[in-house]
Amino acid sequence: MTAHADREGRTDAPGRADNSGRTGVWFIGARGSVATTATAGCAAIAAGLHPPTGMVTETPPFADSGLPPLTSLVFGGHDTLDCPLAKRAEVLAEGGVLPHRLPSAVRAELDAADAEIRPGGPLPGDTRTDEELIAAFAADLTDFAHRHELARTVVINVSSTEPAPGPDDPRLPASSLYAAAALRAGCSYANFTPSTGLRAPALTDTVADCGLPHAGRDGKTGQTLLRSVLAPMFLQRALPVRAWSGSNLLGGGDGAALADPAAAAAKNAGKERVLTDTFGTAPEGEVHIDDVPAMGDWKTAWDHIAFDGFLGSRMVLQTIWQGCDSALAAPLALDLARLLARSHEAGLSGPRPELGFYFKDPDGGTSAALAEQYATLLAFAERLRGQA
Repeated sequence: MTAHADREGRTDAPGRADNSGRTGVWFIGARGSVATTATAGCAAIAAGLHPPTGMVTETPPFADSGLPPLTSLVFGGHDTLDCPLAKRAEVLAEGGVLPHRLPSAVRAELDAADAEIRPGGPLPGDTRTDEELIAAFAADLTDFAHRHELARTVVINVSSTEPAPGPDDPRLPASSLYAAAALRAGCSYANFTPSTGLRAPALTDTVADCGLPHAGRDGKTGQTLLRSVLAPMFLQRALPVRAWSGSNLLGGGDGAALADPAAAAAKNAGKERVLTDTFGTAPEGEVHIDDVPAMGDWKTAWDHIAFDGFLGSRMVLQTIWQGCDSALAAPLALDLARLLARSHEAGLSGPRPELGFYFKDPDGGTSAALAEQYATLLAFAERLRGQA
């Protein structure tokens, strides 16, 4: 499963599309809202029950780029929860996240994915060392690939946000244990959360030598997506932004996790980065996150932008974004799985800044402006098409 490639390069095999094999999608947080929505949604689209709304890789520019078809994806993952996927899908349907009858329509696919979910960790009382945990997680991935005869596997972290580790913490954070296991098992990796993942200093050499493609940190689904469109507009129209403040109201697992100030700080760092990258400095103002359990898997994001107009006239733009994070994130997770699998097949390795379109905190060399990120993504699709 491990790719042997240089930083720019290709594997010894030609970079030719081979969609005859199956591709594994291994979710960290496999029983959470995002993973459940993605698994159920992929089954629904593959069966022709729903259109691929929100999946950029299903739009015409990505045709013939050699991406693995949705029907070839096999799901599994790690989680510390034991609620069956089918039951989790029923709860999401009751909350209006999934169509009412979808869980029963794709019950077989949910049960198959649930059978491939392995215990995560470390849980309280777990005495295993970091090395022992990484080895165990990697063994789960290798076993998954062998049993299903997978051509390759993509690991995507969609678990709850963890606080950033301190400089003196003796252990790797859980997200980094899973990320290290992915590389050890020869799997490409995407971090859809603000958690540390591959960016732990202790993993620097491992990441540099892995010969595998990986991408970004913290998926861009709502408030920051809008910021990445609006901030360049102000800059291009020479309208100085004096202050940019925001607030988020959300419930569910994310709301509970982000009630921890340290986890919220990790989340907000990505939200603020797009403004700093666009303007060169962060405008005055902060982002606040409030846990409102009654909102369930839905959230409301509000932004207040104070800016100057001609002759110093003071103006304000306010935006309100209301949506379901898991329904916004799930198609992007599927996109990333397909794009990273194709990158791996084509022999590409290292960070893939071409996928910055999907992240609040993308890999280096990426514009913060969504339009420019999209153009880069389309060029990447063309590059993959040329290698098909």
